[in-house]
Amino acid sequence: MLAAAAVCCAAPMALHGCIPNAGVNAGSLVQTLLPWTGLAVPVLLGLAAVRRSRAVAVAVLAPAVVWVTLFGGALTDKRAGGGDLTVVSHNVDEANADPAGTARALAGADADVLALEELSDASAAVYSRELAASYPHHAVIGGVGLWSRHPLADVKAVPIMPWTRAMRATVRAPSGPVAVYAAHLASVRVSAAGFTTGRRNEAARALAAALRLDAAPRLVVLGDFNGTYQDDALAPVTSRLRSAQREAGDGLGFTWPAVFPMVRIDDVLVRGMTPRAAWTLPATGSDHLPVAATLSR
Repeated sequence: MLAAAAVCCAAPMALHGCIPNAGVNAGSLVQTLLPWTGLAVPVLLGLAAVRRSRAVAVAVLAPAVVWVTLFGGALTDKRAGGGDLTVVSHNVDEANADPAGTARALAGADADVLALEELSDASAAVYSRELAASYPHHAVIGGVGLWSRHPLADVKAVPIMPWTRAMRATVRAPSGPVAVYAAHLASVRVSAAGFTTGRRNEAARALAAALRLDAAPRLVVLGDFNGTYQDDALAPVTSRLRSAQREAGDGLGFTWPAVFPMVRIDDVLVRGMTPRAAWTLPATGSDHLPVAATLSR
């Protein structure tokens, strides 16, 4: 039975892309929590030791090998020096009781561009005031905003939902213009009805449509995607972009919830640029951790 459990553990890891999203969206739920399936390996090894079963120990190699194949590369430090542009993205949490403190913490990250999500009218005014000295250029549309050390041009809303949760601007960086998006896809919920992702998936398709039409040679999408890079439902966006954390990060880079991060739903995605380093920043008053990346042409 333990050997069979090991094989049954390996199967959804290896075949996660084949799990259907019909009905309760089981595929997206499994892919969201996919890194945590590796916890079954030490549990099964412990049970094998108790039972003194070589068969179980050998069977446990199956989920272990699959997990290492999927995530082993993330456990190495791929960060390097250099880079032309440092960016930070943070869902600052509309319920954040200390937006001024969060703004000061973000300014201390010394980034060239900040993308903030889940802004309210009141908090946007606080961030604008607190960040003005370090970021002379900024734009806020709806619940998202961009703050930049370099001039912003072509600022516009990106319609991904009935209310504004995404925007685009061209950052006139010294190394050349970069199209920068700030995006906050719709939230998901786990309930008796399953994993509800319909609105998020619609927003992802709308964002992907905007990206397809964007001819900018260098492009960065910063935001809270309310889903992980492994979630195939977000493939309309992720299949066209590369994750800075996956290419140049250290570890899995979980961002939510901030008190005990379990998933990475905030990311820096790029096209036409090379990630040099990616990392998470310390917790602020938000329920998300900020994410940062240094990029080069």
